[in-house]
Amino acid sequence: MVKAIKIEQFGGPEVLEFKEIEIPKLNPNEVLVNNKSVGLNFIDVYHRTGLYPIPTPSGIGLEACGVIEEIGSEVTMFKVGDRVSHASMPIGAYAEKQVMPQEKLVLVPDGISDEVASAITLKGMTCEYLLHRAYEVKKTDTILFHAAAGGVGQIFCQWAKAIGCTIIGTVGSDEKIAIAKKNGAHHVINYSTEDFSKKVLEITNGKGVDAVYDGVGVKTFEGSLACIKLRGTFLSFGNASGAVASIDPKKHLAPKAIFFTRPSVLPYTATREELEHSAKMVFDAVLTDKIKIDIFKQYALSEARKAHEDLAKRILTGPTVLIP
Repeated sequence: MVKAIKIEQFGGPEVLEFKEIEIPKLNPNEVLVNNKSVGLNFIDVYHRTGLYPIPTPSGIGLEACGVIEEIGSEVTMFKVGDRVSHASMPIGAYAEKQVMPQEKLVLVPDGISDEVASAITLKGMTCEYLLHRAYEVKKTDTILFHAAAGGVGQIFCQWAKAIGCTIIGTVGSDEKIAIAKKNGAHHVINYSTEDFSKKVLEITNGKGVDAVYDGVGVKTFEGSLACIKLRGTFLSFGNASGAVASIDPKKHLAPKAIFFTRPSVLPYTATREELEHSAKMVFDAVLTDKIKIDIFKQYALSEARKAHEDLAKRILTGPTVLIP
């Protein structure tokens, strides 16, 4: 028996239950990971609330770093004692131990702590495909990133700065402006008090940006369209403010021939080769100081409910982990 967070139904932080569960028997291609640190991510909130529905009852959490404790009879990629991380289904990282398919894990190199690995794998691979594959950012580009002071935004802006492009970031409060600038944003707009699309067009002398990265959703959708340049790219990768109800290609995309994509980690790590490539890019960026990760706060696994409450209040201003 191990301790884990479970949900019986969708709802607020109160549905997170800390309880004992039985570890299932390993299938031949599975391993048992003793989790040392678990990443806290906004997608966990989507799963908890049912915005991204999952079968219940269920565990929760997609990201963790730990040590392999046991391997199935057909496991060839790893051995007992290897330190690994993951950022994908099966859901259930909020646990002392977790059974994982071997093909979903990546080795964590020396020089990266358990806490940093559990805070960088999912968010880092998100930034990797956004910057290098869904749209390949060039140093001559000017790009707009919404929620630049958030967990993904802080990593994204650091990595984009290393590429050399011009970064315009938006934030939801004046207090977050300094955070976004510290992490590499050249221009920062508080979209709660300013018309960000108008400001972006002023910054770009009316041209607009090469690409918009929008994890906010309905609140920023129309403004984002307004400040994309002719034949620019719109990358919609989240919906923290709510999902966009519908997209009309003729109305929204055709006037400027905008390229629109809805990317996520799973399609961009669909093969073993893609997963290993993405993880290597992330870990190399950390080891070469393109990305610097300072853990903002740690909670005990038993405090997951409190962590979700603080996440909802927007008081977590940096990478946060749960420690089993």
